Amino acid sequence: MNPVRNSSRCDSKPRGGSPPARIIPGSGPATERGIISNGVNRWQRVDETIGRVEQSLLVAFLGFIILLAFLQIILRNFLSTGLDWGDALVRNLVLWIGFIGATLATKEGKHINIDVVSRGLPSLAKKRIAFIIHLFSFCICCGLTYAALKFIKNEVQMGNRTFLDIPTWIPETILPMTFSLMTFRFGLRSFESLSKTGEGNPLRD
Repeated sequence: MNPVRNSSRCDSKPRGGSPPARIIPGSGPATERGIISNGVNRWQRVDETIGRVEQSLLVAFLGFIILLAFLQIILRNFLSTGLDWGDALVRNLVLWIGFIGATLATKEGKHINIDVVSRGLPSLAKKRIAFIIHLFSFCICCGLTYAALKFIKNEVQMGNRTFLDIPTWIPETILPMTFSLMTFRFGLRSFESLSKTGEGNPLRD
């Protein structure tokens, strides 16, 4: 019988030191930014789909307004009549076009802004300021959405009527819809800015 057993077995514990540190994959700031970026990309595709619907609605509403206005001119000048509900409908469609255009401007970043401070700042500081601005705009739009919903609730309780005996609150639903969509888009821009804040070389910025 051989007194030495398993002589070829290697000692699993290193001598003269502590065991090597375990590297846990999928952790750290870079991975967190990647998760945020992936989520933002999915919501961006949703936003692009909504944007195409908005553009189609703008074209349809604008074309309908032009045709209705032309028809009103023909009826009044040649037949001494007109559509009683035509003017009220045009006014409400103009309201819808204006608010839908505002949401598209928010989507494309073409809304009115005053940029004085961030022009001379480094890239990293600009990204942080953009995050703060978008987050602040998100909070403001949340408040406007809440106020618009309260306004619609009051209109429903009052029971007023507009053209074609339609309840007044129905065409006014564009208010909470657009404010909620702007809230969504500013929230999305906030996450975009947050995911870009840690990118780049801070020494170079």
